[in-house]
Amino acid sequence: MAEVRLQKYMAECGVASRRACEALITAGHVCVNGVVADVLGCKVDPERDTVTVDGQPIGQVEKRYYILLNKPRGYVTTAKDEFGRPTVMELVSDIHARLYPVGRLDYDSEGLLLLTNDGDFAYRLTHPKHQVKKTYHALVRGHVTREELALLRRGVLLDTGMTAPAQAEVLKDREGSCVVQITIAEGKNRQVRKMCESIGHNVIALRRVGEGSLRLGNLPVGKWRHLTKEEIAALERG
Repeated sequence: MAEVRLQKYMAECGVASRRACEALITAGHVCVNGVVADVLGCKVDPERDTVTVDGQPIGQVEKRYYILLNKPRGYVTTAKDEFGRPTVMELVSDIHARLYPVGRLDYDSEGLLLLTNDGDFAYRLTHPKHQVKKTYHALVRGHVTREELALLRRGVLLDTGMTAPAQAEVLKDREGSCVVQITIAEGKNRQVRKMCESIGHNVIALRRVGEGSLRLGNLPVGKWRHLTKEEIAALERG
């Protein structure tokens, strides 16, 4: 990396404004490799030099990424797969940062998946205490009755215990199948599929269309986009 002016580097690291950083330098608060740098005009190599302010080392703030991906079927939600299957990271390989998925989406499922390098943001969306709601469209075999919807709304018994009450409604009826919209605030393994099976309907296809206030919209399958500042703030507010 090329050398940059010390005050510019300090400002990029979030120490203070460039003018305030100049004041810190001339007042003798800044050291480069252990030597006081109290004259403006000093340059540093961020990859080789150690800069301290009042004895505390500084470093460039990593750029934060907040990505919405429309995950296709046939991809695993991990960085690597021991069986050599495609991973969602291959779909965002043009972003040069260490991203990780926010939660999971099954290999056979598609739809809304968030990726980030902001650990606090990921924690806010995945920790059970925050109960972030996720909405799915499930294409199931057969026709779901009012009584079966009522079961989903009350909670059903799975191998992991009772589910919390869900929001459920039929969106479309087709010949031999229907589309059910299900909203849950839990994240048990393959939960929506198991919930549908528990009322006698196998899932043909499953797509996540919403998470918190965020909606998938018309983003094409396999494509991604950056979240807006407003979307990030809304998700963090819950």
